[in-house]
Amino acid sequence: MSLVDKLKWRYATKKFDNTQKIASEKLGYILDAIQLAPSSYGLQPYRILVVEDPIVRERLKEASYGQTQITDASQLIVFAVETNINEDFVKKYMDSTAAIRNIPRESLAGFEGMVLGTINSRTKEELTTWAQKQAYIALGVLLAAASEQSIDACPMEGFDAARYNDILNLTEKGLTATVITTVGSRASDDDYAQLAKVRRAKEELFIHV
Repeated sequence: MSLVDKLKWRYATKKFDNTQKIASEKLGYILDAIQLAPSSYGLQPYRILVVEDPIVRERLKEASYGQTQITDASQLIVFAVETNINEDFVKKYMDSTAAIRNIPRESLAGFEGMVLGTINSRTKEELTTWAQKQAYIALGVLLAAASEQSIDACPMEGFDAARYNDILNLTEKGLTATVITTVGSRASDDDYAQLAKVRRAKEELFIHV
């Protein structure tokens, strides 16, 4: 099946089969796709938490208004953005770039200056918003990769970020929860699986200029 066919198959799964676990190689494939997701300047200003511990997930369920996907899915994946995007963060990325590409560190001076100019021109709140936009790009890649592997997913914003930060000790790690998704296998009696997909008509959605 093509990716478009897989996207027609997927839906925001509301009820998961809690007896089904994603095969490790398929989970690894999804995580590989997230790692390769594009981001502004390639900085990837976020971390990804793969939550499997049932006790932790019960607490996170409470912080997610009791939504059962949190505990019934195979895994809960939390996108948490960096809250300290500064010169040290950028320099670490440049060091890594030089090492991976086997190029002189000084050859990145121009690029580094441009990135730092962008970072230093924004407030902390603006940088957080910018980082969150990058996390959503990665989430989109996850959803496409999961669909390709016939893995169900449910992206979610319905959770208390402050409580997530507390439960997962994110604040002390310089992170804040931004968006989450559950992945696993749809339950056979999830009524949402039978609903026709509703999207804007192409002539209303696309503007060709």
